Amino acid sequence: MTPPPAVSNDSFAANRSFGRLALAVKATNGITRRAHVREEGPLRVRCPGAPSAELEAVIVNTAGGVAGGDSLAVDVSVGPAARLLVTTAAAEKIYRSLEPNATIELNLKVEAGASLAWLPHETILFDRARLARSVHVVLAPDATLLFAEAVVFGRLGMGETVRHGFLSDKWRVYRGGRILHAEALRLEGEIACKLAHPAIGKGARAIATVLMVPADETLVAGARALSPLFRGEVGASAWKGMMVIRLCAGDGAALHHDLITVMGVLRGLSLPRLWVN
Repeated sequence: MTPPPAVSNDSFAANRSFGRLALAVKATNGITRRAHVREEGPLRVRCPGAPSAELEAVIVNTAGGVAGGDSLAVDVSVGPAARLLVTTAAAEKIYRSLEPNATIELNLKVEAGASLAWLPHETILFDRARLARSVHVVLAPDATLLFAEAVVFGRLGMGETVRHGFLSDKWRVYRGGRILHAEALRLEGEIACKLAHPAIGKGARAIATVLMVPADETLVAGARALSPLFRGEVGASAWKGMMVIRLCAGDGAALHHDLITVMGVLRGLSLPRLWVN
């Protein structure tokens, strides 16, 4: 029997997905509306709610996931006094890569007196996935930001384990022209073994970070008071007028529960409808 012909790297490259989404919103008479939308490749944005002070935008990746060599970029600009909530239609899936990294770039700008709540569903990594993500946020001195990103290493309910892979996640947040927060996460090689280490994940299969600007110790105390309700480990700290909350859990469901619990303090009942449906 003749073996099937080998698939070249050029064949894979010809099927890569390249998407870019640009969304700008503005406030008019207390109502936030879309001012500019540009969609390229598989990325789409929909705003299903009625006109209100805060516009809810839902990002959709019609490709159904991200594979090695794919490249996605999202640019969001919130005009003066506007309020925007951004979420996603579903969890973003990062599939196995034979070699190249998938790349995701987020560029967020929040102008004077405006607010942005960036609350997407979780990013799910499959075994041998490779993802390089960068986040660049520019805030006016009086802008408000609530930014949450969660990563799930395999779906426990499907029997998946991320034994090997690559994850690079770099964040830079600027306020009033000066850097306010910077962090970088890098996991490479035997990810499962590294997450099992007590100093790294202590066996966690799902992690998240929540960043809020401005914030103070009052909000930290409110988050810490919820500790009996958490299914995983949650820690909160405030400094330089901002708050960072770290979450670790044994699976994606427990992490999602803890995120919703935290958001109950930070946003009250105003959660993305797709989070609670």
